Amino acid sequence: MIPKTLTLKARGMTLLSRSTLCALLFMLPASHALAQLMLYPTRVVFEGNQRSAQLELINNGTETATYRISLVNRRMGETGEFSEIASPLPGEQFAESLLQYSPRQVTLEPGAGQAVRIMVRKPGNLAAGEYRSHLLLAQQPDTSGRRSIESGSAADGEIGIQLTALVGASVPVIVRHGATDANVALTQLQLQRSASGLPLLALQMQRSGTQSVFGDLTVSFTPQSGAEQVIGRANGVAVYTPNPLRNAGIALQPPSGLPLSNGTLRVTYREQAEDGGDLLAEAALSL
Repeated sequence: MIPKTLTLKARGMTLLSRSTLCALLFMLPASHALAQLMLYPTRVVFEGNQRSAQLELINNGTETATYRISLVNRRMGETGEFSEIASPLPGEQFAESLLQYSPRQVTLEPGAGQAVRIMVRKPGNLAAGEYRSHLLLAQQPDTSGRRSIESGSAADGEIGIQLTALVGASVPVIVRHGATDANVALTQLQLQRSASGLPLLALQMQRSGTQSVFGDLTVSFTPQSGAEQVIGRANGVAVYTPNPLRNAGIALQPPSGLPLSNGTLRVTYREQAEDGGDLLAEAALSL
């Protein structure tokens, strides 16, 4: 069973204090930081009687940015990619009708942060199970006039056209109601080579039950005449309902001079530390 995600509690939507901003910047791994927008937590899970949670936003860029907030429904593919969908397949249950959030748009100056409050309302006849939608934060174009084509870095006497990439992010919001559970197994382990020739452990994550799984993958190698060493990690790996499997590949970085032969590769899948760190699955491959 996956426990609920850590949420940061506060009253309403407020600008974050400098100490809170510093703490969040320290807690966020680099993989969770976009070019300009940082989010915490990277998923929100409602369980039991929990009715509200907060998503903390930080503008990590150098310019003021505006983000429009909306709920979307997305499906995970077998390799972890997401696609936006309108109609559910069997077993897919959307959470959008159960959720309310505020504000719907935020404008953040450089280094500023704000909390988005998310609330869940369950109808009395809600069937047991897991419901999921994604909170999308889409950066809006700059319409303030601070930028113009003349301000670009064109050569003298020329007019330059400046193209600005807009960034965005989405956070899964999960509502669990009633009894839910999940099991996961790691199968089909194969030692492969990536396109660049580096070692790669390919595997399949097989999920069963009525809820999603989320955790960290760690790969270690134990030579026949040596000690176990961690040689690969992939953090924040999920298999969302109703998907029964996900294909994954973990890049391996063995120490120089240590061949991946005559030993054992072991891969573990654990809850993240804030969720308890329990072991969800493990498997081994003899080389």
